[in-house]
Amino acid sequence: MASHLLFLVLISICSIALASDPSPLQDFCVADPNGPVQVNGFACKDPKLAQATDFFFSGLHLPGNTSNPVGSKVTPVNVAQIPGLNTLGISMARIDFAPWGVNPPHTHPRATEILTVVEGSLEVGFVTSNPDNRLITKLLQKGDVFVFPVNLVHFQRNAGYGNAVAIAALSSQNPGVITISNAVFGSNPAIANDLLAKSFQTDTKTIDWIQSKF
Repeated sequence: MASHLLFLVLISICSIALASDPSPLQDFCVADPNGPVQVNGFACKDPKLAQATDFFFSGLHLPGNTSNPVGSKVTPVNVAQIPGLNTLGISMARIDFAPWGVNPPHTHPRATEILTVVEGSLEVGFVTSNPDNRLITKLLQKGDVFVFPVNLVHFQRNAGYGNAVAIAALSSQNPGVITISNAVFGSNPAIANDLLAKSFQTDTKTIDWIQSKF
């Protein structure tokens, strides 16, 4: 009985350990993107060669260019921008919105996101997993905070006639992003149009037209 209980405890601990980025085993591990070693993340460069610039990024004060079809711009700050984030399991982003601009439905496969509105107002929401597919949504004002659980499809939309800005923090050095429309209709090579037509209960002509947008 005792050994069975110990096994369950160990399984629980392992499950928790695998639920986020690996914890660092040293003060820092500045990413070496050109290193020959392939690991889950980036290999570390010699810590004696670390500099302040490895832990620094400048630019979140600059508005993103929202002149695009969706009317939003994400400025990421992850391990690609700050090599010193490697193994630390955090990142952030600035999101700019034109009036009524959207950050389309998407997921972060490796991170939970917590978002703060710093200018304007945003309609935000996420959808729970099958079979419920429940939409949980909220209108946020300046200073409001909202959480998007890891892997769930979520979105933001500017709910006003002025620009809006949000700052997001994510629980991964490299959270990734899967924009649903891009993945489904803009894959390379394309998903078969008859398969998509059946999935979305429409016709292939409609699917062809949508795919042409991506």
